This record gives sequence, C-alpha cells and structure tokens, in this order.
Amino acid sequence: MNQAEQKPTLVIMAAGMGSRFGGLKQITPVGPSGERIIDYSVYDALSAGFSRVVFVIKRELEETFRQEIGNRIARHADVAYAYQELSDLPAGFTAPEGRVKPWGTGHAVLSCRGIVKGPFAVINADDYYGRDCYSLLHRFLTGPKPVDKLHIAMAGYVLENTLTENGYVSRGICEVDGEGYLRALTERTRIELRDGRPMYTEDGGASWHALPPGCQVSMNCWAFPAGTLERFERRFAAFLSSGIDPLKSEFYLPFAVDSLVESGEADVRVLKTRDRWYGMTYQEDREKVIAAIHDLVERGIYPERLWAE
Repeated sequence: MNQAEQKPTLVIMAAGMGSRFGGLKQITPVGPSGERIIDYSVYDALSAGFSRVVFVIKRELEETFRQEIGNRIARHADVAYAYQELSDLPAGFTAPEGRVKPWGTGHAVLSCRGIVKGPFAVINADDYYGRDCYSLLHRFLTGPKPVDKLHIAMAGYVLENTLTENGYVSRGICEVDGEGYLRALTERTRIELRDGRPMYTEDGGASWHALPPGCQVSMNCWAFPAGTLERFERRFAAFLSSGIDPLKSEFYLPFAVDSLVESGEADVRVLKTRDRWYGMTYQEDREKVIAAIHDLVERGIYPERLWAE
C-alpha cells in the first residue's frame, strides 16, 4: 500500500432521499452563505487531518450533486465518487426481479471497494456531527494498533444530544464495557421525547419504556482499518444467501460490524463525544439546524463564509 492509500479517507453516504423530510436533504441550505450540512462535515474533517473524500451517490443524481456540492468541495479536497447501484453484487449474485431499492448502508459502503484501499471513516451526508468526532476518528485511524484483528471505532453520542422534538427517530443503543469497547448494540426504531424523557416503543405506541439517561448511541459515524471492505463483501454474500426477503431486506452497516465482532474478527472501541448532533429528519427540524449553525458562527467556531475562495 502506497503512502496516499495509508492516509484515512472520509466516506460520505449521500445516496438516500429523505422520505420523512420530503426531499433531497443533502442540498438543503442551512449556513449563512448557503452552506449545506455536508459542507460543515467536510470542513471539520479537513481540519482534523482528512484530505480525501469519497461521496457515495446515486448515479442519476450525479450532475445535480456535483453542481450543488461536489465541485465546490473539490477545490479544497481530493474528491472521488462511488455509485450505489442495485446490480452491484458479489460474484454469482444477480438482483431479484421486482427489487427497487439498493441494499442499505452496508451495501453503500461496499460500493467504495474499488476506490478506498486504506483506512477510512464513514458518515451520513445529512447529519451534523460536531467537530470533535472527526478528530477522534482521525486519531484512531492514524494511531498504532495491534494486528491481531480488525480494530474498528465508532463515535458514541449521548442519546439526549441526538433527539428531535418533531417526531420519532431510530437509534442504536450501545452497551459499553469498562474499557470502552462496544459489547452490544440494540436498534430501537421508534424513540421519542415524552414528558421530557427519551422513551421507546416496540408495539406501535401501546406501551413505552424509558431509556437510561446519558446512554451512548451510534449515529452511523465509524472508523475502519484497511482490509475491512473485503470482510464486508464476504458478509454481504452470506447475507444474500441466508433466506432473506429478496425485495425488502437491507444489509445495514451495524449488522456487518456486529457479525465481525461476533466471529472474533474485530472489536469496536466507542469514542465518546459530548458534541450535539443535528439532523433534518423532518422539515420542522430545518429551522433548529439553521439556528444551531448560526450560533456556532456567532461564537467563532465557523467563519461566516465557510469556503473562502
């Protein structure tokens, strides 16, 4: 592996349309000079030491994405594109007739396997993660580690710092041991603030259960060493062969990680951050994100014009 391939790459999953939000969240302006959330993510990553960005997009949205985001960022970083396509499957597999959507977040990351050769971090395009996580991930990826297994990391957020007042969210609730390693990740698909407390339901709202105050959650913000994508591809092939629903099942990134941990091939360190996460799950969230970015600009965390030409 040459020196360029050893430097960490930032992979940004930008292929999804926001069904609950009602549009293409990736190109919705939130900054004072028309910046998108993705601009702040790349800016923070570059400040932390990343220098290469790979956008995972839908091929049919490439022209719009380049015009709205990619061409501007390419003036400040090495930019490449990967395309999440339904037909991009391991050897011996074909897309089933009637399947419309690609295969989920694990599949999105796998679409980079011909482009990313070294260590890499992964984030969602429409999530604002704060500055701290990029420094944590970059430090983890560039620091010395034993070679006995894959050493993976994820940014762990305080649940209360990731919720919206405008509806429900899905979060991966983490169980972390005393040494900071992930021991279990439980996906709760409907979490809401109820009477000021985070609670979840598994039966459509018939009963609600409180979540532990201050618990750590995964926001799909990961760091992976070189060699991970080859392991993911083997896991994806096993997933496709496992009797799944061929039209609806998805290969989620946390499931791929969990499979590697269960087999003893990997461990996951949780890098705790106190930063607040912001996202636009719902249209009503946009004003809150704009206000948060404005406050960060006022405090001098970001310049008013993020990309000075």
